[in-house]
Amino acid sequence: MEKLTNKEEEIMHILWKLEKAFVKDVLAEIKDDKPHYNTLSTIIRNLEEKGYVAYYAYGKTHQYYPIVSKEDYKKRFMTVAIDNYFNNSYKNMVSFFAKEEKISVDELKEIIALIEKTK
Repeated sequence: MEKLTNKEEEIMHILWKLEKAFVKDVLAEIKDDKPHYNTLSTIIRNLEEKGYVAYYAYGKTHQYYPIVSKEDYKKRFMTVAIDNYFNNSYKNMVSFFAKEEKISVDELKEIIALIEKTK
C-alpha cells in the first residue's frame, strides 16, 4: 500500500463514508479549503493509480468507489505509526496517551478487560 498525502487521505475518508461518488459528490463533502474541481479530479485519479479506488464509467463520467477498506488502511497506518513513533511498542504508545491525558483510567480498564476476554 503506497503512502497517501494528507489530502488524499481526506478524500479517502469521504469515499469510505459515501461508498461510491462522483467528483462533484466528493467536492460537496469538503468543508474547508475546497480544491478546484479539476484539482480534486486529479487527486482522485492519483488514488486510482495508487490502487485505493476504482470507478464505474458512465460515458465520460466516472463514479469512484474505494477498493481498500478503511479497516485495512487503519491497520497499515497504525502499524507504521507505532513502528515509527513508538519503537514498535504498543506499551510505549499507550503510555504516551496516558501521559498526555488522552486516555482515562476507565478506558485503560476497558482495554485490559478486552485483552483478558480474548485470551
